[in-house]
Amino acid sequence: MLDIQQLRANLDTVAAGLAKRGKPIDFSAFSALEAERKTLQTRTQELQAQRNSLSKQIGMLKGKGEDASEVMAQVGALGDELKASEARLAELLGEFNAILAALPNIPDDSVPVGADESANVEIKRWGTPKAFDFPVKDHTDVGEGLGQLDFATAAKISGARFSLLKGGLARLHRALAQFMLDTHTAKHGYTELYAPYLVNAASLHGTGQLPKFEEDLFKVLRGEQDPLYLIPTAEVPVTNIVRDEILAAEALPLKLVCHTPCFRSEAGSGGRDVRGMIRQHQFDKVELVQIVHPDLSTAAHEELTGHAEAILEALELPYRRIVLCSGDMGFSAAKTYDLEVWLPAQDTYREISSCSNFGAFQARRMQARFRNDKNKPELVHTLNGSGLAVGRTLVAILENNQRADGSVEVPAALRSYMGGLELLEPAR
Repeated sequence: MLDIQQLRANLDTVAAGLAKRGKPIDFSAFSALEAERKTLQTRTQELQAQRNSLSKQIGMLKGKGEDASEVMAQVGALGDELKASEARLAELLGEFNAILAALPNIPDDSVPVGADESANVEIKRWGTPKAFDFPVKDHTDVGEGLGQLDFATAAKISGARFSLLKGGLARLHRALAQFMLDTHTAKHGYTELYAPYLVNAASLHGTGQLPKFEEDLFKVLRGEQDPLYLIPTAEVPVTNIVRDEILAAEALPLKLVCHTPCFRSEAGSGGRDVRGMIRQHQFDKVELVQIVHPDLSTAAHEELTGHAEAILEALELPYRRIVLCSGDMGFSAAKTYDLEVWLPAQDTYREISSCSNFGAFQARRMQARFRNDKNKPELVHTLNGSGLAVGRTLVAILENNQRADGSVEVPAALRSYMGGLELLEPAR
């Protein structure tokens, strides 16, 4: 959430920053509410001053034994108007909050300006895509050829955009998540969490999914109780740990990692990637979250992205890092790096991790703060990124490590998690 004082003091600057996202925002409603607020605020202060002055007169008149009824009547009339003014000011606060909740974050000055993904900028490339001497299959054909990836049964059980993994492939999926957790905890200094898969609306508001993106969520109704939502990512429960908290400065940074399934309705996907495991309603992800001092969030963003890259490098998967332009970033992000892994069947790089710095945007929504060196509460900065999306990593392994006979080579880094197994082989 943006700072309302920033809008009041520098509305043109805020509007220009948000316009970089490619969709200029009409602030006329905000300006009208602000004009009304200023008028009401001034009138309320005048009424309060008049009431205080008249109350003193009442005391003096009564002290002299004189009739104070006329002045008391004036105070009563002022009280009615004052009560109405204060009530309207409270209503205005709610209307301001509704406007602020719908405004995205302002892109960082270092973010390239552009309308869509065509303006994203590649800043790093690692690894060389393998040259195959046989026709390359996509991950769906490779997995089904192994007899270990089953979309038909998953569709019977749940519907489209679900998958069923079997045997060695299911074990490889589990091994990937365990390898990621072990790497991030042992080598990168993260604390592992196990978090709820169902969250309340306040948590989703805190990280920015609500109210704007409710159609992307799976909502669980509970009769008379408030609904819960299946998490779209572990970012939601993990980041909300600090909601409504004031942390000690020495507690920062918090570096947290969590493996969960993620649930997304894909309401806005427009039918993209309907084949295979790229875009599903349920998928696993290992999520990295950092809660840091504001002065250190830029450095933390580079560090966190490097931690996600380390997984790809350990698995020997070619990838590139791109910085998203202003028009392609998520709602809450101030700056985002996407990591894209090479998929030979598509002959292109595809997203496998988004690593974002949100600045104080989420923290303001959550009221997540720390005590600064003056012992005053100050908003923390929040960051997160996939470290990595487990299903998409599995896709990349199936495609990059396939062999002509239909088998798939298990990456060396995962073999100890697979009982020494070096190959996934088709059933004979």
